Amino acid sequence: MRAATYAIAPVAGDKSETECAVYFFGAGQGGSADANITRWKEQFTLANGAPAAAKVAKRVVQGLPVTTIDVSGNYSGLGGPLAASASVSDYRLLGAIVEAPGGNIFVKCTGPMKTIAGNQPKFEQLLASMRPAR
Repeated sequence: MRAATYAIAPVAGDKSETECAVYFFGAGQGGSADANITRWKEQFTLANGAPAAAKVAKRVVQGLPVTTIDVSGNYSGLGGPLAASASVSDYRLLGAIVEAPGGNIFVKCTGPMKTIAGNQPKFEQLLASMRPAR
């Protein structure tokens, strides 16, 4: 279930805003970190249709395991009525799965490459603020 959506204004040169969505489904729900990383990666291709390369990393933030992904190219993970046939070029995804005791937290920021790049420090700040519930 989508817990929050953040709209991020485009930086100069980009036309569409970026969306940062946070999902929480509860303990044992929403799929594994690896399954979500694979699905998110598969939403991106290169101009020639080949799969886009993704940077995947694992780290620990405030005692919580976090898996991150950074991938860019042609994005086909759009929602809405045109989702089945639509894709947009020059998009980037910064994503994270935070393995929390009460269930995984999924953070997925997608948008034009320049806007994502300009907001990457804020994405990292959001991840750094995650901590286990007390």
